[in-house]
Parts: sequence; structure tokens; C-alpha cells
Amino acid sequence: MVSKAVASGEGTEQKALRVGVIGAGIMGSNHARVLAGLPGTTLVGIVDPLSEHRARAIELVGCRAFASLDELLAEGVDAVTIAAPTHLHHEIALACIARNIHILVEKPIASSVEEGNEIVAAARSAGVTLMVGHVERFNPAVAAIKQAISGEDILSIGITRVGPFPPRMSNVGVVIDLAVHDIDLIRWFTESDIIEVQPQLSSAVAEREDIALLQFRTASGVLAHINTNWLTPFKARNVTVATRGKYVMGDLLTRQVTECFGFKPDGSYSMRHLPVGHDEPLRAELIAFLRAVRSGGLPAVSGDEGVASLEIAIRCLENPPKPAASSLPRKGPRLVGG
Repeated sequence: MVSKAVASGEGTEQKALRVGVIGAGIMGSNHARVLAGLPGTTLVGIVDPLSEHRARAIELVGCRAFASLDELLAEGVDAVTIAAPTHLHHEIALACIARNIHILVEKPIASSVEEGNEIVAAARSAGVTLMVGHVERFNPAVAAIKQAISGEDILSIGITRVGPFPPRMSNVGVVIDLAVHDIDLIRWFTESDIIEVQPQLSSAVAEREDIALLQFRTASGVLAHINTNWLTPFKARNVTVATRGKYVMGDLLTRQVTECFGFKPDGSYSMRHLPVGHDEPLRAELIAFLRAVRSGGLPAVSGDEGVASLEIAIRCLENPPKPAASSLPRKGPRLVGG
């Protein structure tokens, strides 16, 4: 565990944090790439049971690769990032926490709310830093939107997150893979809990839901909706926020954010493009995690926040509205598409 002297930065030179990455898929390899280039950080290595994943990580990053978690932990680490499949998050996180190792867990924090709460409780009891990897919060366009609506009376939020089917995806649908990002953003933008959920789901070409139209109401009265699917042949990531004083539009891919304001009775208004930074979101996220490890302060995305967003996503999957009996075709073939 990081000593108090290291965490507070005492001494003439801050000790390098020894960090490992668990999972050498696309996301884990990116974690390793970024960590390898951060000052004050030593990338100990990356873990993956698949030899082809380890070989790719070695080629891309040039770091050591281990076949098991025990091999990595035997080298001595202060912190790890967990980018393994979601169903392994609980087991891996608890094993690391038991050794007083600080953890960043990729979203979603776990496969269930119960497992997520167990991770949060274990980290709190051990006094280790737990952060959840909701990387979209660190997108400079999202940060610009958050700043633009600060102090505003938010009325509604609309988010579109669509794209083609990802070949890597196998055991989850669009709600857990994509919409959970935006559930977190809605909670973060409004600083309010989601209290009403109205999901519309469909499985058009995949085994799990590949289309989701989700509507929400927050405790503060904000109406929000998410449109997400795996059927669009191109990626689109757009956010709109309406407040009593302005309307903010953001493209999270091009990182362009526009603010409309000064509405007049004749329908005219003013418009301006807001300044947006150029940071790589993953780099900003990992820097924030390591800063929390060093300082012992609150992480940018807490375990409780990660569990809250997972809980809403699971509610969307468990409570889809059933169509009225009169709307169901009584005869003829099943209709597909629209």
C-alpha cells in the first residue's frame, strides 16, 4: 500500500507508483499504453490468460505480460486497473483489495448491484481507493457541457450513442455496453438520482438487446432520454441539454460544443461555440485515479456512483414495458424491422 509519505508527496522526490493492468483486450491494452507514459508511474505489467492478448500487449506497449493475477501481484504493485470481462470484476477486485491494492474498475463496476456493493464495502473497510472507469466524464466536450450548465435550472437532457455492432461483444447488450455511460452522465449533469425508468428494448439482429430507447425522470424533475443501438453503420455521440436560460449541444466525437442563449420573444437568439480541451479522456481518467491514490482523496467517480448507474441500467433490462394485448398480431408471420 502507498505509504503516507508517498501519498502526501513528502520528501524531495515523489516515489513512483507501481501499477498493473488486468485484462489485455482493447481497453486493457490502452490502459497499459497510457500508464507506460505517465511520469511518476512504473508499469509493472499486464495480465491476461490468453497468450495472443499477452503477445499483442507486449508488441504494442513493450511491457511485461503475465498469465495470472498472482504472478503480477508477486512483483509488487500499489494499484491496478481492472479491464477484464465484467463477470470477473468482483473476484479480481476483492482479491486486490484484500492485499491493500488500490483499484480502478472499468464500467460497469460488476455484473450485479450486490457484487458492486460488496466491492464498495470491501474497499471502504480496507481504506483503499476505489474508482470506477466511466471515461466519458473525462471527454473534454463533456467537461465543457458540464461547465456550461453549472448553476442552470436543467429541464431536459437528450443523448444519442449509436454505432455498428462490435464483434468483441458477446455477453451484454447495448444497455450495459453503451447506455450505462449516459446514465452516469445524466446523474452527473443533474447531480440528482434517477427515480423513474421507462425502457423500450428490441433485439433486431443480436441475441441481446441491440436497440434501446430509454426515458428517465430525476429526483430534481429533469426529463432525460437515451437513444442507443448497434444498427447504425457509423458512430454518433451527441448530447443536448435544455435549461431555462440556454440550450447546449455537444458532439462527443468531434468535440464541438455550441451554446444557444439570449432567447427573444421574436424567436431570435445568440449562439457561440465553447472552448473545448484536447486531453485524451483515458489519460485524464488515469491521472485522476493516480492522484486520488497519492492523496488519499475522493476519486473522481466513486464506487457508489458506479453502483448507482449499474442499478439503473439493470432496472432498464428487468422492467421493459409489455405491449398491450390488443397490439399483438393474432395471425400471420412475425414482423421484423420497421
